[in-house]
This record gives sequence, structure tokens and C-alpha cells, in this order.
Amino acid sequence: MTSPQLSATFARQFPNGPEIAVDDLRLGGGVTVLFGASGSGKTTLLRCLAGLERPDRGRILMGETTWFDGARKLWLPARARDVGFVPQDYALFPHLTVARNVAYGLSGLSALERTARVTEALRWLGLEGLEQRRPAELSGGQQQRVALARATVRRPQWLLLDEPFAALDTPTRLRLRGELRQYLRQLAIPTVLVTHDRFEALALGDSVVVLHAGHNVQHGAGHEVFSRPVNLAVAEVTAVETIQPGRVGEIRDGLATVTVGARPLSALAVAGLVPGGDVYVCIRAEDVVLTRAGAEPASARNRLPVTVRSLAPEGPQVRVTLAGDFPLTALLTRSACDELALRPGDTLIALIKTPQVHLIPFTR
Repeated sequence: MTSPQLSATFARQFPNGPEIAVDDLRLGGGVTVLFGASGSGKTTLLRCLAGLERPDRGRILMGETTWFDGARKLWLPARARDVGFVPQDYALFPHLTVARNVAYGLSGLSALERTARVTEALRWLGLEGLEQRRPAELSGGQQQRVALARATVRRPQWLLLDEPFAALDTPTRLRLRGELRQYLRQLAIPTVLVTHDRFEALALGDSVVVLHAGHNVQHGAGHEVFSRPVNLAVAEVTAVETIQPGRVGEIRDGLATVTVGARPLSALAVAGLVPGGDVYVCIRAEDVVLTRAGAEPASARNRLPVTVRSLAPEGPQVRVTLAGDFPLTALLTRSACDELALRPGDTLIALIKTPQVHLIPFTR
């Protein structure tokens, strides 16, 4: 059965603080990630959808059901919205066992049905054998699974997750990403998930909503949002490593030539470009390929002489800061760095494919 669409246009004003203003947000099935920096309004938006905070004006609709209508003074409380909500701290009852935490809220069912649902949820999440433990006796990952089980055992229409990995260490977080994605697909419950981690957003989300300064500023497929931000604010929020001003030259056959510093680059033309117009040139570090001079393919359209300024290991990858006609950053695997035997001061060629050079007109 297809779940009804969730649509929202509302504002929530905090005393002596910011206003969170959501404009025409429409969410369907799958996993939608609310992405943004701390303070951008992600958690407030999620809590308003859950019914834990009341907006000051606007509307929130679940299909034909009104959850909130400021003009008509309608407000559906959280308990009547049929959503599962997992807060950052999981909010497990410390005095209840795992089984009783998961069963909490399953009123109206027979004892046999409650037991069956709890057993199924614990099996799905690998919590068998932990039924009689209390939250203090569990690891962070186990507590997260119990919170997920409690939120989903009622089979809600929507699932809302607020920074589900915030309380976990990095190894556990990386391991649980894949498990959570698989679990959400099995459940087939539309989900809204809050994160400020780009890799989590890409790993878990079917779509991404970017929030900036309390406003939803872009919504689309994760790869599209992160590789083609609609404006400078989104480019900064999504941490595009290289953002440089440029000037548009020739536009022909869907391609644009843009000059950054003294270096002409080839890029895909986007709406709003005009010859002579000013743009921001955006290049992600993972889209920069480094090679020794003379080893680059002749077909490479964008070939930039660069000098290595610094190398910073980041787990299995290395962030390489480069100097050239304009500052540039590359993100390489450790094996690629070892193969190139990179050292500060090395001169290289940076290769960037035309589709990986994204242009944002100044007017946006």
C-alpha cells in the first residue's frame, strides 16, 4: 500500500531566536534526509512533523488528514499522528527491559500479538537474547536498535529519525549505516532522517532536503544535490571543497567555457548562463584526478598544472591541497597517493571531467 504524501508549509518562531520557515515541502516514499549544519532547523522541522512542537502558522498535511492548520487552529497531537519517532538520545525507559521498551505503546493488541510483534522486531534487529536486559546493560549500537524496534513495532505510517548515529563511535556508526539502510528497505515505511554528515546522507537517503538558516533551499536525489547545488549557500552547506569566482566565455552545444583566474575550464552549461556573466565554479575534491605530467590521457578536457602544498590523511583517504592558477583540493585513496609517491612540492597535472565542473550564476 502506498503511503500518503506528507506536505508542509509552516513557520516556527523562537523567542529571541531564529525563525524556522518551511516552504512547500513535499515528501513521498523511501528515505528523505534533512541535511544541514547545526542550527539550520533540521530537528525543529522533524519535531514539528512529529507533533512534539507546534508551529506558529502554516499547514502540515498527511494525505487528506490535517496535522496542523494555523488559520483554522487545528492541531493533531503526536499520539494521534501514527508516526514512529527516534530522538538523538533514544529516550529508552531505564527501568524497563528491552522487551518491555519495545512493547511500550502496543496497546489495543492481544498479549499473543504483542509478543509476536516484539519477537519479530528483535529478530530483525539482531537483539535476540537481550530481551531481559535493561538499557544501561546495552552498548550504544544495541540501544539504537532497541529504539528503532520500539518506533517501528507499531508499524507506523511514517518513521522520523533525529541524528540516529549521533551517540555512536565512528566504527559503530560506519557498521550500522548499512544495517539501518537494509532495515528501512525491509520495513518499507517512509522515513525522514536528520543528519549533518554528507556520507550518511548519501548512504541512507533516496532524496535529500538541504536546510540553511531555517529554510529548505534544495530538494532532490542525493547525488544531484551534492554534485549540483542550486546556489552558493547550498554549495557551502554541502561542503564543496573548491568554490571559485569565474567569468563565462563561449557557450556552445551545451558546454560553457569559463575562466578562473587565468585558466579556462570546460563545464556543462546551466540555466541562467550568459557570455561575460559571473559565476561560482564548484569542484568536489573526489572529482579531481591527479597524475604525473606526461601520463595524463590526451582526451582530458580540463588539465591543470598544480603543485602539492600539503597532504592530510583522513582514514582510508588523503586530502591533498594544491596550488595552481587557483586553489584546488583533491581527495585520493591512500593507495593512489602511494602509487604517485606524493610529497609536498611535487608538480602534477589535475584532471577534471567537464560534467564535474558545476557553475552557479551570481544571480542565483
